[in-house]
Amino acid sequence: MEQRNPRLRWLVVWVLAVAWMAVVVGRLSYLQLFSYSEYLAKAQRQQQRIFEISPMRGTIYDRKGRELAVSLPMDSVFGDPAEITDVEMVSRLLSRVLDAPAEDLEEKIREAKTPVRLARKLSPETVQRITDMNLKGVFFQKENRRVYPQRELAASVLGYVDVDERGIGGIEYSLDKQIRGRPGKMMVMADGHRRWYDRTESAADPGASVTLTIDETIQYIAEKELGRAIAETHAKAGTVVVQDPNSGELLAVANWPVFDPNDAGDYSGEARIDRAVASAYEPGSTFKVLTLTGAIENGVATPDELVDCQMGQIMISGRLIHDWKKFGVLSVREILEHSSDVGAIKVALRLGAPRFYDTIRAFGVGQPTGIELPGENRGLLRPLENWSASSIGSLAMGQEVSVTPIQIVSAISAVANGGTLYRPHIVREIDGGEPGALRPPPAPQQATDGRTAATVREMMEGVVLEGTGKPARLDGYTAAGKSGTAQKIDPATGRYSATQYNSSFVGFAPVNSPVISILVVLDSPVGAHHGGEVGGPVFKRIAEQVLAYRDEPHDVPAPSDVETAKNLEVTPRPDARSDGARDTAQARFQAAVANTKFPSSVAEPPTVAFGDPSAIVVPSLTGQTVRGVTEECSRLGLMPSLIGSGVALEQFPAAGAQVLRGSRVTVRFGHPGEVVPVSAPGDGN
Repeated sequence: MEQRNPRLRWLVVWVLAVAWMAVVVGRLSYLQLFSYSEYLAKAQRQQQRIFEISPMRGTIYDRKGRELAVSLPMDSVFGDPAEITDVEMVSRLLSRVLDAPAEDLEEKIREAKTPVRLARKLSPETVQRITDMNLKGVFFQKENRRVYPQRELAASVLGYVDVDERGIGGIEYSLDKQIRGRPGKMMVMADGHRRWYDRTESAADPGASVTLTIDETIQYIAEKELGRAIAETHAKAGTVVVQDPNSGELLAVANWPVFDPNDAGDYSGEARIDRAVASAYEPGSTFKVLTLTGAIENGVATPDELVDCQMGQIMISGRLIHDWKKFGVLSVREILEHSSDVGAIKVALRLGAPRFYDTIRAFGVGQPTGIELPGENRGLLRPLENWSASSIGSLAMGQEVSVTPIQIVSAISAVANGGTLYRPHIVREIDGGEPGALRPPPAPQQATDGRTAATVREMMEGVVLEGTGKPARLDGYTAAGKSGTAQKIDPATGRYSATQYNSSFVGFAPVNSPVISILVVLDSPVGAHHGGEVGGPVFKRIAEQVLAYRDEPHDVPAPSDVETAKNLEVTPRPDARSDGARDTAQARFQAAVANTKFPSSVAEPPTVAFGDPSAIVVPSLTGQTVRGVTEECSRLGLMPSLIGSGVALEQFPAAGAQVLRGSRVTVRFGHPGEVVPVSAPGDGN
């Protein structure tokens, strides 16, 4: 019996040991197999903290490679609670520099277990002031900040980003996945006493760069002239779109009100809207171009066919419609030239609702264009089965239908280029993005046949030469267009307002080989409100500057081209230029400058004191081309007044003078060795 007791004891010990080991192994197995993730997360929360490092967003360029949006590395300041011994003092010192309440900074530091971000993306001056304090436990980490060097220029197209560098609005939003790149990470390790002992970083992958179809100079011209129009008409808002009719590329998209994407939060949501794609409106009489195009294409009308406009009134399904003027008998081309509502309705009735609907759809109305900008409004075109008995009359004059500026300028571009409807697009290239990030534009569609387009182009030229578009007539170039004056719906009554209008003008130039299409829309101008009288001059100013900037040759004589040497006191020999002739030309140039009628919004160039920080030094423009002068003045914020053609011979103010931004610089062009007479800007048609 005594011999068996030790064995029993060893057996008991062995069983207990095995049981204990089984429990331990079981517990370890449970922790490793079933609770691993939970305890790993707890350990990481205690031992490390991960900060996301925003990636370097890709640069956005204009079509010539000029930067419109860039990202710059900037310092963010962090505080390590394990190393800051006097939290109250550090918070008080930093609050003076960061312009933040000391109590908030102190609370951040005391509640943090690992380094905490106190302020983001500081200016170099602020960083230097904090560095000079030499505060223990305070350090910096690089982050990126989005900067828009041209400030308000093309802001609605570009959009902006939030504090985390995520795109909001415009290209920044629609291509955020490509432009943003992949964020990096900074991991901070802490020991059991919450003391920071290590920091590791993984680099962020930069985003893809984007090249737009926008031309910075043309964009500047469009925004400048739109701003001038707003000042002159006191309109609530406005839009200008400049398009290449032969490709659908948008060369400029200007909106008013404007905002600075560098400080987008300081502006209202209304100012940040891209009206060119997001705001639909009734086009009014500009829609008559589509009405007559459908009629001519389907053979129910010809340009010279006469139509009785019934002295300005017509009854459609019990609805009496009055014309803006009591027209009698007009030809179809005169219906377009004088914008007769009654005439357009009678032509549309000949066309019939089904064919009219097909024509409207063929020009892309009521359909999204697919442009690479967010928030596109598709407009409104009711299905044919939902038309009322009077709808055809309303649609003929641009009512009961809504379009976006992008849609209507693209439709008119189709008429300009011979009948081909291109999808409007604003992204030219994505460099460094994922394959297939930039989808090729869809194949263009034939909106109308070439013969019809040519006929309508000639009719639209008549609008500018003889009709409501006379204020849009260009110096040195042929142009075609159509005005529109559409009553807005009064929200209070649900009826058309008698005082609020969308006034517009759309056209293209030159007529026979169009290179630009331009749409001008002014929302609720005060006083004069007809599209031709308020939108036509804006079209004229933009078209003349853009065509000169692009070195397009004149296709009709300009006022300065038709003057000859007989207007001078001295008749020069073909191979020589006398001093008298030179003096006379210079005198005429000075007289032209003196007689120039400057617009009320831009005064004659005021000189400013040297050393004035707001001053701009006028550069030497002698010897440059028209295009070179336009680019140089646009870059500096000066308004060029161009006289003649060739190379720059004289300028006023002289090179080296200091003037204010927005001042006018008058430049005479000619050919060296020849006498080039000068006429004052604004003379002629």
